[in-house]
Amino acid sequence: MRGLHGVLDIYHFSYGWITPVLAYFMSFLGCLLGLQCAARGRNAGKGRAGWLISAAVAIGGTGIWVMHFIAMLGFSIAGSEIRYDVPRTLLSAATAMIVVGIGLFMVNKPQPTLVSLIGGGTITGLGVGAMHYTGMSAMKSHAALSYDPRLVAASMVIAVVASIVALWFTLRVKGFLATVGAAMIMGVAVCGMHYTGMAAMRAHEGHHSSAPPPGVEAMQLLGPLIGIISMVTMLVLISVSLSEIENEDALPRMRWSATSRTRR
Repeated sequence: MRGLHGVLDIYHFSYGWITPVLAYFMSFLGCLLGLQCAARGRNAGKGRAGWLISAAVAIGGTGIWVMHFIAMLGFSIAGSEIRYDVPRTLLSAATAMIVVGIGLFMVNKPQPTLVSLIGGGTITGLGVGAMHYTGMSAMKSHAALSYDPRLVAASMVIAVVASIVALWFTLRVKGFLATVGAAMIMGVAVCGMHYTGMAAMRAHEGHHSSAPPPGVEAMQLLGPLIGIISMVTMLVLISVSLSEIENEDALPRMRWSATSRTRR
């Protein structure tokens, strides 16, 4: 449907509340798992790097990137087919995980400082914003797209603030209930950044063509990618669960050993 002066109507919730609710759930799940991995990284010795990489995959891959593209499944432009450029979409996924990893390694150290927290959060936030707009540039249609610079700036500010808060959570949050609450807040922040950035978009009539735009359809690309990242997330979840079991098994052995020494 065309508006005034060739402006096309944009729909962010083409399937109702299914996509935003599912997107938030995936963001919450990824952030929850990432916080648990980061907590283990705080206390780990040789395994610290592995836990932080797992946290980056969980938060950047599932909590941010999967959330972004699930939300994009509900996005449509009136009268224009949408397809996706494969290399740019893969670049956006890699960007999300890399920048989160950089932030985690900057702050998750024996003596974290306020400077490292703000610096890591700023780098991560700008990277998350870059991921969002790289992902948007991967979207191809016959419509001409433009952005409101004020809302773009607002989305970047939200991304930076959310990243600083998220990294602070990885340092301070302890206990499962506190971690769940932190993940819920992080999920709101990630979704807020996404939909603020989406609100900045404007679509106008572009060139008319009977041929589809270049790229592949959403489910042809996003379905397998989301499935792969979800499988990786499940493997990380299994690792976290196994580490919990090992820690629980170790406690009785430590107590028994301490009791034995006392008796001697």
